[in-house]
Amino acid sequence: MLDLKYVEQNFDAVVERLSARGGNLDLTGFRALMAERKVLQPSKEALEARRNAANEEMKRAAKDDPAKLERLRGDLRALGQQIKDQEKQLASVQERLEILNLDLPNIPDASVPVGATAEQNVSGSRFVFYRGELARLERALVAFMIDVHTSRGYSELLPPYLVTRATMTVTGQLPKFEQDAFKTAGADERFLIPTAEVPVTNFHADEILDGERLPFRYCAYSPCFRAEAGAAGKDTRGLIRQHQFHKVELVKFARPEQSMEELERMVDDATEVLRRLGLHHRVMLLCTGDMGFASTKTYDVEVWLPGQQTFREISSCSNCSDFQARRGKIRFRPAPGEKPQLCHTLNGSGLAVGRTLVALLENGQREDGSVRLPDVLGPYMGGRTELRSA
Repeated sequence: MLDLKYVEQNFDAVVERLSARGGNLDLTGFRALMAERKVLQPSKEALEARRNAANEEMKRAAKDDPAKLERLRGDLRALGQQIKDQEKQLASVQERLEILNLDLPNIPDASVPVGATAEQNVSGSRFVFYRGELARLERALVAFMIDVHTSRGYSELLPPYLVTRATMTVTGQLPKFEQDAFKTAGADERFLIPTAEVPVTNFHADEILDGERLPFRYCAYSPCFRAEAGAAGKDTRGLIRQHQFHKVELVKFARPEQSMEELERMVDDATEVLRRLGLHHRVMLLCTGDMGFASTKTYDVEVWLPGQQTFREISSCSNCSDFQARRGKIRFRPAPGEKPQLCHTLNGSGLAVGRTLVALLENGQREDGSVRLPDVLGPYMGGRTELRSA
């Protein structure tokens, strides 16, 4: 969620950066409401100043001018009603602004290149059974990834897989992307998580963190559930795009001045897994039109898949600045006694497990059909360093 005060003070610049994301962004209604608020706020403040002055005048009149006192009482009643009316109007405008604000994406950082699609970045299907050694390999990859990240300063969490509407709203999945979510029926509505980012980011919702201890770094394994409603016809066969898949997620809570450095470090943490597995990969800085809704800056890590003769995304690492923290009221106190500030939140895949498995199978396959596994997976596979068909 955007800072409305910042938007109001920098409206044209904000519109320009948001428009760089592409899509049908119409801020006409937003602009009209902000203009209405800009008129109402000083008008209400002027009425309050008049009321304060009348109160002072009443104190003087109370001593020696009963007639004037009575007249001032009438003026105060009228002023009080006017103030109440304007407060009601302001509250209505503010409520409508906040509803529209939920649909606005984060502002791309100035370092993010402008572009519309992935081609402009800088240098009943969709369910699957794993069986036997492939199931074991998937499980091994999860344990391996978690061990890599915990050895690099992350604390492991095991999050819930069902969350509330409010929890999904904090991270930006709702209201904009509700069609892509799986949810339960009935009055006790819950959503299956699309990524562990959702519950882990909410781990510190409504808290004031100790700024001297930041950044906090978490890693979490979870299944991920996505309806992919807007992706009809894309990768409907194979293991690349599934309604249910496994992922190890990285989430950070940082001070604003730390967050860009922590983003670079997160990318290095994700690529460390690929380096240890010996998988060829590249890092792409996404352009404005290809970033996620909540992100201000995103890097994609892509792994080489020889079977497709292309690089495919295996991790996406994003700095969400204070966009999610504002929704979730996630704050930190810079030092004892100082006023709390909004945290910056970051998230990234460390990695998508199914796509890592595909990359290992394609890159490790021999002419006889067997697959050579990286030595680092030996301890997680009972000492096995290859896969052979039964």
